Amino acid sequence: MFKKYYEKLLQQLSVDYNCSPSDFQAKENIITISSLNEGRRSYSPGKPFLQMATAGMNTVIMADECLHEFLNDFVKDKKGHYLFELDNLLILNEELKRYGYRMDPTHHMFLPCKNTGIDECCQIKWLYDGDIEQFYGDERFPNAISFPVPCPVRPDRIIAIALDGDTIMGMAGCSEDAPHWQQIGIDVLPRYRSRGIASCLVDALKNKIIEMGDIPFYGTAAANVQSQSIAVKCGFKPTWVETEAVKIE
Repeated sequence: MFKKYYEKLLQQLSVDYNCSPSDFQAKENIITISSLNEGRRSYSPGKPFLQMATAGMNTVIMADECLHEFLNDFVKDKKGHYLFELDNLLILNEELKRYGYRMDPTHHMFLPCKNTGIDECCQIKWLYDGDIEQFYGDERFPNAISFPVPCPVRPDRIIAIALDGDTIMGMAGCSEDAPHWQQIGIDVLPRYRSRGIASCLVDALKNKIIEMGDIPFYGTAAANVQSQSIAVKCGFKPTWVETEAVKIE
């Protein structure tokens, strides 16, 4: 399972980072020109000023050409994953500030690696596409669906709602961040946490996406150990890390 998804991931990353799939398995770090390729994942408006990713070996950095001279020197003689350590991110952040940008937090990303059979611990209600609209702006679910309004470039496709009678206990949702790439997010209301609801919903949604023929993936912050544990329990494996520059407001 994982090998199949990993090969597709390299293809998707090559679209996102304007490079070849093999560039993410190279020995040296690679710098490419910022581009808005058709089919890419898009998390910020307009052409990216800088974004970088590693699958554990080298790092690929896609950036505006004004940064290339600095970046060529910056990555020289550095192992790819070291570029994501704080001391290097601070150096990069200082350079970006000259152009009115700063580094965004890193995102740790997961792909499915095995089938799991987590027992459903609650009643699950499924909603799709337009039926999700009723929940936009609901402050209880900032991770499961787009908040506070729909995102046209990353439409929400499915939500799985955990119910206690008619009461919502939690929600897992997926957004189509690129064609057939469904990113899963989860929210469980405080009074219902530590009951296994998050794992139940994430696993059920992962399996639903796979049944549809799409690719589920999961992302979380570096220090969100609880979220990472949910991913691992649901059969996901840490696969790549990425970050990007955002404008200073």
